[in-house]
Amino acid sequence: MSKNRDNSILLEMKNISIEGYSDEAWHPIIKGVDLQIHRGEVLGLIGESGAGKSTLGLAAMGFVRAGCRFTGGSVLFGDQDLTKMNENEKRELWGTKFSYVAQSAAAAFNPAHRLINQTIEASVSHGISKTETLEKEAIKLYEEMQLPNPTEIGGRYPHQVSGGQLQRTMTAMAMSSKPDLIIFDEPTTALDVTTQVNVLVTIRNIVKEHNTAAIYITHDLAVVAQMADRIQVLRYGDTIEESETNKMLKSPKEDYTKSLWAVRSIKKKENKNKEKILSIKNIDASYGSGPKVLQNVSIEVPKGGTVAIVGESGSGKSTTARVVTGLLPPDKGEIIFQGQKLTPNLSDRSKEDLRKIQMVYQSPDTSMNPRHTVRDIIGRPLEFYHNIKGKAYTNRVIDLLKMIELDETFIDRLPSELSGGQKQRICIARALAAEPDLIICDEVTSALDQIVQEGILKLLLRLQKELSITYIFITHDIATVKAISDEVVVMHNGLVVEQGMKSEIFSPPHPDYTKLLLSSVPEMDPNWLTKILSSKN
Repeated sequence: MSKNRDNSILLEMKNISIEGYSDEAWHPIIKGVDLQIHRGEVLGLIGESGAGKSTLGLAAMGFVRAGCRFTGGSVLFGDQDLTKMNENEKRELWGTKFSYVAQSAAAAFNPAHRLINQTIEASVSHGISKTETLEKEAIKLYEEMQLPNPTEIGGRYPHQVSGGQLQRTMTAMAMSSKPDLIIFDEPTTALDVTTQVNVLVTIRNIVKEHNTAAIYITHDLAVVAQMADRIQVLRYGDTIEESETNKMLKSPKEDYTKSLWAVRSIKKKENKNKEKILSIKNIDASYGSGPKVLQNVSIEVPKGGTVAIVGESGSGKSTTARVVTGLLPPDKGEIIFQGQKLTPNLSDRSKEDLRKIQMVYQSPDTSMNPRHTVRDIIGRPLEFYHNIKGKAYTNRVIDLLKMIELDETFIDRLPSELSGGQKQRICIARALAAEPDLIICDEVTSALDQIVQEGILKLLLRLQKELSITYIFITHDIATVKAISDEVVVMHNGLVVEQGMKSEIFSPPHPDYTKLLLSSVPEMDPNWLTKILSSKN
């Protein structure tokens, strides 16, 4: 945590109220919240999905999303009230005095421009320094972010790097202009545990070295314990509790805060079914003429069970999923599903083959059409696979919404009117609409707070029991792996390093790489990150 906080208030939000428009009416999102941030301080904002964390974080820059409006209060930055400034005046501050690291890096980057150009774009447009100087500084930030080939990765396009690498690049972009205040909105959500440690250290160092303030929005309590000097808990747009981090960790006052601190209660009995629904056999895969991303990968998936695939960003987890779904035909090897060999290419598979294997993607922002309502998003598989129309169509969409713990008032909302957690639940409902036999879940709980994560995992386990659905869970969250998996596959640099029953994988002795993964999981100890760094030195 930051040690150089001074007493000067950098930004103060007083009695902020924000409304959002939906269902032909305005509804309160933020309800008279106060917030202060000092120079050199990191404030942690926590709370469950829909609490208003991201809305409040954006409001600190004087910004509200489309369909939202300020209805009261002030945002004071020095002698300026951002709520009273026009758009052009605020744009002079955005990218110089304020920077923002979004939850979904994939949705924030322009696919047509190289990473290095986007990293320095704001600094160039504001004339902070010469382009050549900014590029050198960006490469230095890439190095600090532990990005591979830092001198070259800036020449790539967003689709040519992994989700975790893209998130680190976005963090470098926010830091490029050395702003007074950085809003971190779940900046390590897409990162594996080993990469997360490096990014957290970098963020802490930047705050310390440049006396930069930060608002750190997260649902990961172990992460906020490492980063924040002070924690503010939100629920339903209100502040529930606020105090210094150490004090809150030791003795939270409010029952709601205590519930956030509760350990995940899921204890899944291992499924030892020997019947295999999917066999991945000796797969090699690459993108175009590039190097191999997967090398001789073989994985067996038991029917009605859950196989978790874990590993660092770029290890080949998501690429394995792309091969199984036919999005990336392999260079070598074969996929056997329910005893039949699947054609390598998606376009050559039958509609029934497509229906049986569904995928829930890591980033709901890039996997949903922003112009389609929830009715259309969930309903498309109903019409395509089952020819369900009319009243039956609407009723089934409502049933699916209830299954994911959302009510029918969501049916005509657009993705922009949903929180990050709500968007991901809609994607899960869309996959369920096809009534598949196998669902590949690519980081499906990474954007959710711990309370909602637990609810979603329990829902998926119940569906698995009732419908005999098989899951492949791609995740970097070891707690999720322990909660939901039967078997675990550990991948590194495109290779399967270790695989077996969960009880075997998590019992010592461990191979070096598995040991590294397990030791990098943050703990609810504010000194954990410091201890980890000390042990590596």
